[in-house]
Amino acid sequence: MGADAAMSKSAVQDPAKGGGDAPLRLSGSGTTLDLSEVRDWIALLKPRVMSLVVFTGLIGLLVAPVRLHPTLALTAVLCIAVAAGAAGAINMWYDRDIDARMRRTANRPIPAGRITPEAALGFGVTLAVASVVVMALATNWLAAGVLALSIAFYVFVYTMWLKRRTPQNIVIGGAAGAFPPVVGWAAATGTVGLEPLLLFAIIFAWTPPHFWALSLYAHQDYARAGVPMLPVVAGARETRRQILLYTLLLAPLGLSPWLLGLTGPAYAVVAALLGAGFLYQAWRVLRDEQDAEGRSLTRDAPARRCFRYSLLYLAVLFAALAADRLALGGGAAG
Repeated sequence: MGADAAMSKSAVQDPAKGGGDAPLRLSGSGTTLDLSEVRDWIALLKPRVMSLVVFTGLIGLLVAPVRLHPTLALTAVLCIAVAAGAAGAINMWYDRDIDARMRRTANRPIPAGRITPEAALGFGVTLAVASVVVMALATNWLAAGVLALSIAFYVFVYTMWLKRRTPQNIVIGGAAGAFPPVVGWAAATGTVGLEPLLLFAIIFAWTPPHFWALSLYAHQDYARAGVPMLPVVAGARETRRQILLYTLLLAPLGLSPWLLGLTGPAYAVVAALLGAGFLYQAWRVLRDEQDAEGRSLTRDAPARRCFRYSLLYLAVLFAALAADRLALGGGAAG
């Protein structure tokens, strides 16, 4: 599985002959920096997941009624990014055994033997502690506490407890990804109010249909690794039904900021259209052509489209919320 392999440095190769990254020589230092090794350390941070976390955390900052100084706001966003990366690195350390058995994760740095588990764990813990301490010093202890809670929830509740034990892992574990807007709001205001809790609830309800759409076409990987994702335990047909049910919950939640008078009608129109689009995608997943055992006859094409749409849904919904708040001139200089 490569879990105990020593960290290996890529061989220096002649770029003219191909076959790898040439080392970058640092001017006047006599040392080299292997770009492939740098990419491995960045990969530990799960940059794709980090980008979504940073975006939702930034929205929490933007919709808050208090404006942080730009330098402090940037520091808060960086802390959220580093904390997300730290949790990702610790997750890769803990999941190195199942990552080695899954085709889409087998080439991650730890199972591939390019970074040792011990180095990855130390990297993750160091970043986690640093992100919380800097957040506390730059903003306030409440924001730092919520940030620490988000890391702990992802590592201990989702990764170590739920992921390998229950098909509800994504439902409960989805809370881990819902904390960033609460952190952003708390960094700006020093409090937690109704609006960030609504954003938390939207992400919480969004996570199951988003991730189950992915797991429909990646179910063989999860089965091979022994991870009890819903399609593996309950079957594809039940997973499709659950995607639709959670989307039915998500659509009105997306409208809730307007229903509670926190946004204007422009946001309501965007949220309604996005929710209708998500329901359509979920319906297409439910009605996908299936064999007698509920397996897709279209190579899960509707599920792939639903997964991509779910990313668009969250990005546009949160951007519309921020645009609505900024258009109304919300927020005072902090």
